[in-house]
Amino acid sequence: MDNPSNKPADENEYPRINAKDTDRKLSKYFSNNFNRYSEFAPLSKGGGGQLQSCLDMNLGRRVVMKTLPPHLANHEYLRARFLREARVTAQLQHPNTVPVYEIGHDNDGRLYFTMKKVEGKTLRDILEDQTQGNQKAIYIYNLDRMLGVLIQICNALSYAHAHGVVHRDIKPENIQIGAFGEVVLLDWGVAKVWAADEDEDDEPERQLMEHEELTSVNQRPGTPLYMSPEQVRGGGEIDARTDVYSIGVVLYEILTLKEPLRGKRVNETFEMILHEKPEPPEQRAPIRYIPELLSKISMKALEKDPADRYQTMQEMIDALREFRGRAFRSMSGN
Repeated sequence: MDNPSNKPADENEYPRINAKDTDRKLSKYFSNNFNRYSEFAPLSKGGGGQLQSCLDMNLGRRVVMKTLPPHLANHEYLRARFLREARVTAQLQHPNTVPVYEIGHDNDGRLYFTMKKVEGKTLRDILEDQTQGNQKAIYIYNLDRMLGVLIQICNALSYAHAHGVVHRDIKPENIQIGAFGEVVLLDWGVAKVWAADEDEDDEPERQLMEHEELTSVNQRPGTPLYMSPEQVRGGGEIDARTDVYSIGVVLYEILTLKEPLRGKRVNETFEMILHEKPEPPEQRAPIRYIPELLSKISMKALEKDPADRYQTMQEMIDALREFRGRAFRSMSGN
């Protein structure tokens, strides 16, 4: 839900989520009863993990369980990243993040964590429906509703930033819209977490570079089409403005049904992100109704230099709210 306060979050008011807490290994004395889960059904899988729904027999409810794929179950870096994802998600207790219920080992010794099962579609599903001309999707998820979804995701990110966490992988696939209006931001597996010693926070990325079986794309945490220029370059300059850029890509795609920059190959996309300025949304999709102010908001978020973007997620939230307020006043004749 929208936070009614227009005051930017003071990062000093909130406890920081610390890499020392999110990245520590499970104690060898840790135990749980995996046998409480039954009726497993596959949901999806990818390089970062496998998702299944299952029944928690103790509480009588269905939950989602995430595990590492069997061939990666003992991969040291991915185990560390998996633990970080579980703990970051659990510690970010916000209405637009998924509650985590438990973490442990299954009967085969693989790490897992369980979380709330949210029924619905991803923003990617909705955008694809709209691209294909699905009139129901176009009507139900009109511009105002899509902006409401985006603001809720921005609120979750503003909350995360106040606690020292940068998501780094914002994309439509990671935005879930529930059947009853819930909006949640998923997959904190490549989140950057505040560390008292900055070198400590860079260590997982150095470990990742040492594993030859992982692709060069994955050596830069994130998804190419939604990466900021600083993510493409690599290094330690990642902060909250990186998430501002990625949200700008999502807003651009909502407006145009196209990504701002896409090459034929990943490296070409990276070069475009570093050196090419996207066409303004109204020029990229001239047949769509794209308000000038929204176009300017997206283009500001997509500036190459982080200093030229919105400096906080709250600033972008305020800009989106201002647009919605103007639109409402225009409709009401005020």
